[in-house]
Amino acid sequence: MTVSAVSSATTATTTTSSSSASSSSSLTSSDFLSLLVSELQNQDPLNATSTTDFINQLTSYANFTQQQSINSNMSSLASSFSSLVTLNSVNYIGHTVEAKTDTSTLSNGSASFGYSLSSAASDVSISISDSSGNVVYTGTGTGNSGSNSFTWDGKDSGGNQLSDGGQYTISVTATDSAGNSVLNYTTVTGTVTGIDTSTSTPSLTVNGVAVSAANILGVTS
Repeated sequence: MTVSAVSSATTATTTTSSSSASSSSSLTSSDFLSLLVSELQNQDPLNATSTTDFINQLTSYANFTQQQSINSNMSSLASSFSSLVTLNSVNYIGHTVEAKTDTSTLSNGSASFGYSLSSAASDVSISISDSSGNVVYTGTGTGNSGSNSFTWDGKDSGGNQLSDGGQYTISVTATDSAGNSVLNYTTVTGTVTGIDTSTSTPSLTVNGVAVSAANILGVTS
């Protein structure tokens, strides 16, 4: 379609609308409809918009409005889902859970970890690091296929008892007879003492460490 005559007032309005759209970087359904009406008002009478073009534009408007509705409903659904996850997370408080993570807090002179192997390992090496990344302990572990547990007595490699309250991270290297890694993941077991909803995905506080609710493997008590 060719627009051959547009009044100065219409031009000013169009310019203002364009500037406004650029500054907001968004287009509402009212804006979309206004543009369509303006097109009909300013079209060349000798070269009017064809019926097919007009129907296509109306279809585009309908699709635009529907997309806005879908986006609004999706946002509402996401908000409801987040609230549901938070509500379910509250049920974990006070229970002992096993979760996929590698960090725990030293309490009463010990920290319990676990790890899962896809098959039996011929060599399992374990190291414990403090919150600064310094390795404080190295040792070996069991290599059974499936779940394995490891309880650290809170002593460093020199036999010195470390103070309670510090957060420590376990690192497990497990290989089979051919030297292939068979480690699936590491875990911790502890009591859930609270939840954190400051982020979009609520997390549980397990042994003083934030753990995603999605990483909970099971409730042991």
